[in-house]
Amino acid sequence: MSRRHLTSRQLETFATVARLGSFSRAAEALHLTQPAVSIQIRQIADSVGLPLFEQTGRDIRLTAAGHELLQTARELDDSWSRFASAIDALKGLRKGRLRVALVTTAKYFLPRMLGNFCRRYPDIDIELEVANRARIVERLRANEDDLYIMSFPPEELDVVARPFLDNPLVVIAPADYPLPAGPLTLADLVAHPFLLREAGSGTRRAIDRHLLKSGHALNVKLSLGSNEAIRDLVATGMGLAILSRHVLGENPAQGGIRILEVEGFPLRQPWSVVHLRQKILSLPARAFMDELLPALDGAPPAGA
Repeated sequence: MSRRHLTSRQLETFATVARLGSFSRAAEALHLTQPAVSIQIRQIADSVGLPLFEQTGRDIRLTAAGHELLQTARELDDSWSRFASAIDALKGLRKGRLRVALVTTAKYFLPRMLGNFCRRYPDIDIELEVANRARIVERLRANEDDLYIMSFPPEELDVVARPFLDNPLVVIAPADYPLPAGPLTLADLVAHPFLLREAGSGTRRAIDRHLLKSGHALNVKLSLGSNEAIRDLVATGMGLAILSRHVLGENPAQGGIRILEVEGFPLRQPWSVVHLRQKILSLPARAFMDELLPALDGAPPAGA
């Protein structure tokens, strides 16, 4: 088939339907009518000569041909971004787009870094996606963004991961909890109820790895996907928790929380900026990485 049979607009429509899993949601996102979206998908399928989607009830899924076309569309988008970056470089980085996806805990510090970047490059458009680690890894696998911020890059993918900021995990307790501030050991804490992040999160992975190494098991009363919920529940006296120091603000005591001195803590798993190894980084993405990478050496301790 000839590439001339497909337009950029058709490929954008197809990729949006594939991403959202719905013709109606794609139509809404693209400000089109649903029949207009359906017509474009049918035109692409006619050009390809194979169906792109299969429908089961109300759900639609990509066919093998659809998966191939989606991968091609993303490669074309990367190539266009490389061309746009080359032109921006010739112009002096005055315009462009930066897409960053980050795990939920990173939202406590990354917006400040983005703010500095935006002040330096005011005409760069920023798209920010915040989600749990599983969703961010899914986006990374699908090459949906330029850069990804996480503490545990996926080992199953071929990625480049560069640490840029310390991520200390600390043990916290209610301000009036009947435990000394320290020094303590994990053995002193195993009988106490703990509230932890959900399995699979970067925070929980670091905790589980440390527990396996130390040979201890905690009394996990509740697992939650929200740092804020865990922090607030600890303040009410429900139990202890292990959270990133970034979550607690400059003065944890004002929130009814104290940090315990426990042997082996803080756990340290640095934040990394991650991208697929074959990813063609745009000029804005490279500029933002240059902004992040000096942070590890020059950043003050969390909460300082």
